[in-house]
Amino acid sequence: MSVFAPSPPIAAPTASGRDNDRPGFRLTMAEPLALDCGASLAPYAIAYQTYGRLNADRSNAILICHALTGDQYVAEPHPITGKPGWWDILAGPGKLLDTERYFLICANVLGGCMGSSGPSDVNPATGKPWDLTFPVITIADMVRAQKQLIDHLGIETLFCVIGGSMGGMQVLQWAASYPGRVFAAVPIATAARHSAQNIAFHEVGRQAIMADANWCDGNYIERGVRPERGLAVARMAAHITYLSEQALHRKFGRNLQNREAITFGFDADFQVENYLRHQGISFVERFDANSYLYITRACDYFDLAAERGGVLANAFAGTKTRFCSISFTSDWLYPTAENREIVHALNAAAANVSFVEVATDKGHDAFLLDEPEFHATLRGFLDGCATHRGLTRG
Repeated sequence: MSVFAPSPPIAAPTASGRDNDRPGFRLTMAEPLALDCGASLAPYAIAYQTYGRLNADRSNAILICHALTGDQYVAEPHPITGKPGWWDILAGPGKLLDTERYFLICANVLGGCMGSSGPSDVNPATGKPWDLTFPVITIADMVRAQKQLIDHLGIETLFCVIGGSMGGMQVLQWAASYPGRVFAAVPIATAARHSAQNIAFHEVGRQAIMADANWCDGNYIERGVRPERGLAVARMAAHITYLSEQALHRKFGRNLQNREAITFGFDADFQVENYLRHQGISFVERFDANSYLYITRACDYFDLAAERGGVLANAFAGTKTRFCSISFTSDWLYPTAENREIVHALNAAAANVSFVEVATDKGHDAFLLDEPEFHATLRGFLDGCATHRGLTRG
């Protein structure tokens, strides 16, 4: 049980207070959060943003779970980069995630670096940054913290929990841990456990960060430096996995970058090299290196069947939640086969589940882009659920 009592109907939460450092809200919880690693975290903070209005019976709330390097700024300019919200294409008035119909909530995950408690925050016991003394967290820990936020907002049942990639893992964890609190669930381009290949990709990124001389064994904040080069390389390696070979060829091919011929050197001769360098440089402006270590590790530890006798269907036994699982043909990070495993488990549990594989060459990142078939699928599912839920427009 949360220590907070439900509050009256709200247009935007106020009891938790504004976040003084950035737009949005920050809820500080005094009640200890029991973590899978055996430690407890208290106090801890969850930074979050909301869009739209919670209706009188609190039945129109959609929890949006962000991916690995995302944050709570779904549908507004990012306070650091100024770029549009990461799901601005879908969320807003009159859009698919219609803020005139739904109350959208998105929280920065535990371990993050945009206001929720993480390794860059100050440990109240020492007065110094947590750094690597911050407890190791899991996807389940992230969801437990989100559940405390939802309790604080006085929402008994979420109309929908939705997210892609690591956000999809959180969706599955919500459905498994709190089935009575989730009316509909949309896991997108995800998996029920992290594969050996994806653990390997994450380890390359972590080693790039830790090999940076400015990492300082994780104590770089006190040293007044940042492992920017290592973090940029980690982002570059990860970003390759978010695209597909077809998309890379279509966008860049072997085109040269602002030159007529190769230089026989190690500057960015090719457009694809320049693109990846830009991705790395822009990423370090908004992300913390230690948070990258912690969040990638949380993904690696994710295995929804592990504590359920190794049978994934056991995670969804008796569920009444409506599911829509969506994958993309060119996604090789979380391929369709891994999404199908989720669907097969849901079928084995006699769950209400729909599945669509969207044909696209845009790779894993297709869930963030203008993909008409994906959008049509999501709209149809949400509209159907809204009808069963009795939600009207406006």
